[in-house]
Amino acid sequence: MAEPKSVTTVERDGLVFDVLVDGPPDGEPILLLHGFPERATSWRLVAPLLHEAGYRTLAMDQRGYSRGARPRRRRDYRASELMADALTVVDALVGPQGRAHVVGHDWGAIPAWLLAAHHADRVASLTAVSVPHPQAFLTAMVRSEQLLKSWYMLAFQLPRLPELVLGRTDDLAARQLRAAGFTAEDVARFRTEIVEDGALPTALNWYRALPLGDPRLMRRRVSVPTTMVWSDQDVALSRWGAEHAGDWVDGPYRFVELGGVSHWIPTQAPEALADAILHRVRSTDPAS
Repeated sequence: MAEPKSVTTVERDGLVFDVLVDGPPDGEPILLLHGFPERATSWRLVAPLLHEAGYRTLAMDQRGYSRGARPRRRRDYRASELMADALTVVDALVGPQGRAHVVGHDWGAIPAWLLAAHHADRVASLTAVSVPHPQAFLTAMVRSEQLLKSWYMLAFQLPRLPELVLGRTDDLAARQLRAAGFTAEDVARFRTEIVEDGALPTALNWYRALPLGDPRLMRRRVSVPTTMVWSDQDVALSRWGAEHAGDWVDGPYRFVELGGVSHWIPTQAPEALADAILHRVRSTDPAS
């Protein structure tokens, strides 16, 4: 992958976020929000396909990942802060009145859903990848096998142990990541970008802040045109939640299921994901 044309920084409340900016300068902006345990480079195979179609991408290293944005307290990782970070990037790089198409994978889908729900005037469209609307996810906990699939979220609440296990450089740690669907390249990138760069403890704070959030924030419905992309080999997210994400969308909605693909859609099915994103950003048909 070629290096992005521009790596810029955006500041909010003393935190500095790195954003990879690439694509035609006059292209419509697409904000790309990565998940755990990855960084903005997780979009390295998707972004060029969007550039070829004439769009500009803004792929941010989020809170806990950017070197200048790693506060230590759990409370600093509440969903309200994550949403505000994304909005700040749109303000800074699109304009205070501008709109961006928003794409979020895994944990990045949560601020994407919230941005679309609470700041619809700033979001041209939403493509949520893997993770459904927060309320659909919570309902899936009792209506499906989602609670069992989410066992790791409870394990990540433990102090220090997750860092010790995931930070290991032996075959055991690699096997655990491979069991979640990582490729050998993914494991190597995780070690370099997350473990060796010191981002693992603060990345885990996204999970550790869950008990501190405001549930009312998650209940807002979405009115912007929305696509939900889910893969049938996802070990972390159930079909039920993905299928019912649309229950919380009032605008044009589309559900895309990718067969034979693991949870790591941006790196393992970039063409299919880019097609879904482009279908959404180009479409004005409510039935699409």
